Amino acid sequence: MKHRERPDQFKKKLMDRMERINGQTRGILKMIEEDRYCIDILVQIGAVKGALNQVALQLFEDHSQHCLADSMAGGGQKQEEAVEELLTALKRMI
Repeated sequence: MKHRERPDQFKKKLMDRMERINGQTRGILKMIEEDRYCIDILVQIGAVKGALNQVALQLFEDHSQHCLADSMAGGGQKQEEAVEELLTALKRMI
């Protein structure tokens, strides 16, 4: 498994966002337990999906600016592998 150290400020921003998402998902669970109106639950699910997409986009951008840029500078096989890895990640996101 590959590893990349991220700046503390970026990591904190992602972790804070994920904590909010975690709270939202706990809220959805509670809504289901309380037999809340379906549309209200679906609205909250949409909010969680949107928030997760934002985290994914931030990581995608970070990867493109750092990891991909480093691999592209190396050229050759390393460059091809980096592009393939990026495309695979993009396919999983959409």
